[in-house]
Amino acid sequence: MYINENSSQMTMEGFYAPFAERLSPGNRWVKLSRKMPWDKIEEEYLKNIDLKNGRPAISSRIAFGACFIRSAENITDERTVQAIAENPYMQYFLGLKEFDPEPLFDSSMMVHFRKRFPVNFVADVNEYLCTGKWPEDSRNVDRNESENDGDDNDNNGTPSIELEQEEIDYDTNNNSGHLIMDATVAPANIKYPTDIDLLNKSREHLEKAISIYWELVPHKGHMLPYSKKKARKSFLKRSKDKKWSKNKVRKAISEQLRYVELAMERLNELRPQFECPDDYLPTWLLRRLKVIPKVYAQQKEMFENGKRSCEDRIVSLEQPHVRPIVRGKRPNPTEFGQKIHLSVIEGYVYLEQTSWNNFNESTDLIACIREYKRRFGVYPKAVLADQIYQTRFNKLYCKIRGIRLSGKALGRKNEVQKEAEKQQMYRDSCERNWVEGKNGLLKTRYGMSRVMSKLDGSAKTDLVFAILAMNAFRKLREELLRLFLRCCRLSTIILRVRERVFQ
Repeated sequence: MYINENSSQMTMEGFYAPFAERLSPGNRWVKLSRKMPWDKIEEEYLKNIDLKNGRPAISSRIAFGACFIRSAENITDERTVQAIAENPYMQYFLGLKEFDPEPLFDSSMMVHFRKRFPVNFVADVNEYLCTGKWPEDSRNVDRNESENDGDDNDNNGTPSIELEQEEIDYDTNNNSGHLIMDATVAPANIKYPTDIDLLNKSREHLEKAISIYWELVPHKGHMLPYSKKKARKSFLKRSKDKKWSKNKVRKAISEQLRYVELAMERLNELRPQFECPDDYLPTWLLRRLKVIPKVYAQQKEMFENGKRSCEDRIVSLEQPHVRPIVRGKRPNPTEFGQKIHLSVIEGYVYLEQTSWNNFNESTDLIACIREYKRRFGVYPKAVLADQIYQTRFNKLYCKIRGIRLSGKALGRKNEVQKEAEKQQMYRDSCERNWVEGKNGLLKTRYGMSRVMSKLDGSAKTDLVFAILAMNAFRKLREELLRLFLRCCRLSTIILRVRERVFQ
């Protein structure tokens, strides 16, 4: 059955505006607005802004909420501003008292918002949302800021296994819960870094800077000591070639290295003619010009020595902090992005470590166990992790504290023990799949498969905001399930009472 209604659009004056009347209390944004620690967010926000100079800053709730909405919806900065202007529930989440159809801020402000909420603070907000209490003396999750994990090592670099007094008095029978750990890579938005393409971009940026200076100084002759057209043609000839041989690649790299060298020499000749040469160039170009000499030195070193890798290799001019991370997994043996160490506890994900450099996640097992004890007051009953964590030292550390580490135990075993161990390893592997599912959800639903932010701090903050959004919506689903089960129990009680009455 179909009832034909008038399809003409009514006037704007007669359109029902829910924000002006009432909002549904069951909406997800209304519920989430009651769970965020807005007071703590305000304190952190005030630390990272100038309170005396400049225009009045946008409120901390709008700044933090906009970053959260962006990660929760997996949209761009521009689309975030549009979504907030169109959605009254999102504006309620941001703390507005009435609906405003105009954009609250420009999309470029999202970059500044991410700078004002460092990765460690957002990780603390995530822990508060999962555990219900604000963390005290939480761990620094940015490994690039603290390269030395001195708490777990002694002066000789050997891990320390000495027991503290509280660990000696601790009853290992109180251990509870499972700690699941794994590491993955959040790829950055970087094209597969071919050396020829990197050198070509360096040459183009140098030519851009030279052209700006060339127009401001009296000049004679040619702007460049080589033909710009021939340099471009040389790059396209090799980049479009379907069959790459070693000799062809070396020839193309040699040509691009020569062009970059000549362009750098010409740029160095022009810069002394200005008192403040940096004032004439845009900021984005200045950042790339600082990276180009190091890229040239690395590429020249690899070319002369016949190598394919070097220390702290730069793979992008826009993101010089990104390093290639060799994982050895299909389909991408080498990934370009930040390596992250995650732990899953009762379905909630915690960020343990993040770094642009590769690291051995097995060295973080002790720190993760200590974080578990800080959060819940007890050691985990079992730690479920893959084979890389199952070192002799980690097994000894867990054994002393009454923690079962997944994998094969040390020592000889009879047939009955081998069969029991095999069954236990199978159950652990099934339960450990939880962290693999969380990794997949973060990459497919929350944009961790390609982090679009280019700045160091912004990319890390984006990542932890994605984890926060995933945990927040899981919290809402758990509350809904809890309410459903409570209604089911109530219905069961009513039915039993009725049966007794009618009997």
